[in-house]
Amino acid sequence: MANTGPAGEKGPRARRGTLVARLAATLREEIEEGRVLPGDRLPSESALTEAHGVSRTVVREAIAALRSEGRVEARQGAGVFVLVPKPPVVMPFRNLDPQRVSSTIELLELRNAIESEAAALAAQRLVPHWEEALLEANAGFREAVAQGLPTGEADYRLHLAIAQATGNPRFPEFLEFIGPGIIPRAALGAGEPRHEASAKEYLAQISDEHDHIIHAILDRDEERAREAMRVHLKGSYLRYRAVLR
Repeated sequence: MANTGPAGEKGPRARRGTLVARLAATLREEIEEGRVLPGDRLPSESALTEAHGVSRTVVREAIAALRSEGRVEARQGAGVFVLVPKPPVVMPFRNLDPQRVSSTIELLELRNAIESEAAALAAQRLVPHWEEALLEANAGFREAVAQGLPTGEADYRLHLAIAQATGNPRFPEFLEFIGPGIIPRAALGAGEPRHEASAKEYLAQISDEHDHIIHAILDRDEERAREAMRVHLKGSYLRYRAVLR
């Protein structure tokens, strides 16, 4: 006995679904390849039925699929017309290119505005739990430096801990949305500057800047914390340019 259930490949519903998908794909291809242009009217329902050897139901469902994609629209009494394709939607921060200096500079400018204020809020609202977390994150960065390990991830965790210490979940959400690539040298993929001597100096400078930020937060000094973060991120901008050169 033939399987006519919803999952049966030989069932009429499954067969119709296959025909709908095939017809929709054919019409979609004609639109994408420019054989049917924006503003053109598609052949009538009866013409499509005859040309493709399918039922009117299949034609209607295929057209409905294209309408749901925003490719065509039905105009009462006139037919179905091809629409101008909509530009692709680019999700925020998903077009960042770490190989482009401009992308990293744009991100550092945004981080300066957000993270400087985060540091000030952390100083204002610091509670014992986050005080401990900040000290651990700072120690983790220094440990990575001491062991000669890549520091991008540890750097990111430190900035994330500062954002979390604000008590406002939107600050860490921003950093988590972008991820560890928010750290310029992590985005470069190499981890650190190209030469060993400059790498040591580079990491020592970052460690000192981190210390200034953390100590200002622990001292509950909002203005000093804000300024320390601003100086740190401005330094990141200058160092990033130097590394690329």
